[in-house]
Amino acid sequence: MKKFTGKEYIAPWEQAFDSVLTPFEDFIHRQTTSGMLLMFCAVAALFIANSQWSDTYYQVLQIKFTVGVEGFQLSKSIHHWINDGLMALFFFVIGLELKREIIAGELSDPKQAIFPIIAAIGGMVVPVAIYLAINPEGHTMDGWGIPMATDIAFALGALALLGNRVPKNLLIFLVALAIVDDLGAVLVIALFYTDTIYIPALVIAVVALGSLIALNRGGIRKILPYALIGTILWIAMLKSGVHATLAGIFLAFTIPMRPKYDPHRFLSHIDQMIIQIKNAYQKDDNIITNDELRSRVRALSEGVQLVQAPAQILERKMHLPSAYLIIPIFSLANAGIPIDFSSLGNIATHPVATGIAAGLVLGKLIGIAGFAWVAVKIGITTLPAGLNFKHITGVALMGGIGFTMSIFIAELGFAHSPQDLLMAKTGILFASLFAGVTGFLWLYFTSDKQET
Repeated sequence: MKKFTGKEYIAPWEQAFDSVLTPFEDFIHRQTTSGMLLMFCAVAALFIANSQWSDTYYQVLQIKFTVGVEGFQLSKSIHHWINDGLMALFFFVIGLELKREIIAGELSDPKQAIFPIIAAIGGMVVPVAIYLAINPEGHTMDGWGIPMATDIAFALGALALLGNRVPKNLLIFLVALAIVDDLGAVLVIALFYTDTIYIPALVIAVVALGSLIALNRGGIRKILPYALIGTILWIAMLKSGVHATLAGIFLAFTIPMRPKYDPHRFLSHIDQMIIQIKNAYQKDDNIITNDELRSRVRALSEGVQLVQAPAQILERKMHLPSAYLIIPIFSLANAGIPIDFSSLGNIATHPVATGIAAGLVLGKLIGIAGFAWVAVKIGITTLPAGLNFKHITGVALMGGIGFTMSIFIAELGFAHSPQDLLMAKTGILFASLFAGVTGFLWLYFTSDKQET
């Protein structure tokens, strides 16, 4: 509802001008909201897959969808378009986040970065070791990368439910931990979950990547050239055998992180524009009829864009569709697991489900908390201010929420083994639920409310 004050109408969305969020606060807000939506979609997918609509659900996912023209077409099932197409955009956002964190975020200062990096390494190495101990040979070994991933949206969503019971530094630690974790997962996908390589397409992908780097080095800040060549890169990688989603990461790292205007030039520009806007306003206060006022305001808007780095602008714009559209759709398409409660005993003893569950729950706990404790005890690093090892243990438990990236890797590792894929997804869901609940309860009962 609009509020009326004098001549002005103030709509609720206009109050955003009075709210200034740091990039980190904005990131946290979007990720926690996405986590809630993700939970809803996962439950919806599970319900559909175990209802009378299950056959329709799977049939819809297998419908072929074709784009292109005669002689140059891409024809994939809806399920493949989601996992290879939409998820490339998700990886693009992950790449932008990685680049920002490395250049100007929590990973830019080696002294601050070393603690979450060591914890993240432990949280990847130990789960893999546990999985391989349970699956030391045979085709089930292909799932070794599944338990190494942490779902940042789910984990932050669970942590946000605790409100002021957890310090802000714990959120920062979890974000840095998950970003390093994502980087590790990306490297694993690139190096170990790649199909047979088709060299001609790979050459085209390399040329496209080189062109993107040339655009960056040449100072090109318009988004369109990057988008066009990025599309060529994605198609080439799709045909090459290297997983197409990695095109999103490569594209993100070529988007410029430097703005066109430096702050000094921007402030000078703003001062001049404000004077011009005031002069134009005095002639006619109606922006609809005052062409000069409208043009000055538009020029001011363009100047505001130029003081922001293209990568920052894209990260902010892409977070909305990634968090509220792409990931929920991925969840709906991949979390639909038929559960036969009468055979839960068989699931509990299946090596894939057991390896993943043990890796996510025990591996993340031992790896994150254990590596962090050892690093502090031997003097490599120190605990972030305001945190103790009860906090780190809680985050280590929540690190076992593997969902999005774990399911994605499971789709790659067991693409040709439906039964193992079903076991993998079942293990991921039960482990993620257990990790989220135990992590929440641990932090709830061991943490005091923070002063605000």
